[in-house]
Amino acid sequence: MNFGAPQQQQPQIIPQSQVAVEWKLVLVGDGGVGKTTLVKRHLTGEFEKKYIPTLGVEVHPLKFTTNFGVICFNVWDTAGQEKMGGLRDGYYIQV
Repeated sequence: MNFGAPQQQQPQIIPQSQVAVEWKLVLVGDGGVGKTTLVKRHLTGEFEKKYIPTLGVEVHPLKFTTNFGVICFNVWDTAGQEKMGGLRDGYYIQV
């Protein structure tokens, strides 16, 4: 048995034409709680221990294959620092 790090899977590239449902998902929270780490883990399988603050917002499409087709979450990874708080209201449009 291998009790080490989980096996990294290569991200599957799914054409946009195969996406059945698309959602906007805004991640909010204090700085340093793991919003970006969660997104990176799902995208690449990596776990980044070093804290690098997000500036503004980063949008990443996370696609999942289900029995009903492909679901795409457009994940808005927002900055958690209070000094970036004034930008957040604009991210909530159409959420």
